[in-house]
Amino acid sequence: TYDGTGGIALNSFWRRLVFAQYLKDWQMVLTGNFTPETRLLFRRNIRQRIQEIAPFLRYDADPYLVIADTSQAESGVTKNYLYWIVDGYTTSDRYPYADPGDNQFNYIRNSVKVVIDAYNGDVSFYIADPKDPIIQTWSKILPNFFKSLDQMPTNLRTHLRYPIDLFNIQSERLLAYHMTDPQVFYNQEDLWRIPQEIYAGKSQPVEPYYIIMKLPKEKSEEFILLHPYTPTGRNNLIGWLAGRSDGDQYGKLLLYQFPKQQLIYGPEQIEALINQDPVISQQISLWNQKGSRAVQGNLLVIPIEQSLLYVEPLYLEAEQHSLPTLVRVIVVYQNQIIMAQNLEEALDAIFKPEQSKTSAIVRPVEETALP
Repeated sequence: TYDGTGGIALNSFWRRLVFAQYLKDWQMVLTGNFTPETRLLFRRNIRQRIQEIAPFLRYDADPYLVIADTSQAESGVTKNYLYWIVDGYTTSDRYPYADPGDNQFNYIRNSVKVVIDAYNGDVSFYIADPKDPIIQTWSKILPNFFKSLDQMPTNLRTHLRYPIDLFNIQSERLLAYHMTDPQVFYNQEDLWRIPQEIYAGKSQPVEPYYIIMKLPKEKSEEFILLHPYTPTGRNNLIGWLAGRSDGDQYGKLLLYQFPKQQLIYGPEQIEALINQDPVISQQISLWNQKGSRAVQGNLLVIPIEQSLLYVEPLYLEAEQHSLPTLVRVIVVYQNQIIMAQNLEEALDAIFKPEQSKTSAIVRPVEETALP
């Protein structure tokens, strides 16, 4: 039973014949199960749906589902609660004197926010960057196609986040273009790189991740997208880039750089400290037996006040028909390495050691040799 407004009514023989040919399903013509209320729902994959509607836009690879109450009290109409939000980009390869890097374009703007009703399939395109000349042109070509961002329901607008594909491109460009001194830039004296982490036993670049945290000098927590950096040829942390998503700060980037004369452990150094800790490595070796294996998850670098908290989950899975289970959480803070059954116990062991009643393993970092 489907009570939504989506779909195409198959209330005539000719319409059934057209879609039987289009979908290559001739049972649609011969079946006697159709009623006057029967509807055809197709192109239900949201990526295919929006690509068919607006192929002139480039879309983010990570659509996200949100829950929002968009009830219209004045009309008594209550819309559905689940919505997909996809970031849309306008791009060009003709922007003067702009380096494309590894991309096929050298100009990109997050000009559009696409909202898809997960039940009815209704698609709305909202202009998020009215200053972008490309989207201005498209809105003139299609005058009734785009909506203003102010027309988006408030409960949906609060769910907008910094787009991850755009952030990835900006983060990669910043590896070299953070250098503002022409001589330093010409000699490439201060190049950065994306640090590596151990994930499922393999080394891979650290990907940007969303977290809720209070930025330095801010009064409250906010939802941000974070990416750390290390210098080329070294493993210590040199800075991190944050993309902000809340309120008036939406769309702003903040770059925090650490003093070069101060050693701040990078993800690779933290991974080395974890893997060479005798107690933790022994426990991992015990799990890597008898048809099971321990999987180290993504390492998160979380700034707290004037220091950093490193968090890495540890999963246990079978070699066949695996269903990973969280078994431990490893936390590194200042001069301590903690392994506990969950994050709450690990944080209690760090910040409330006198109140902690857990069996967390706490070891000082100084007992291990840093590579």
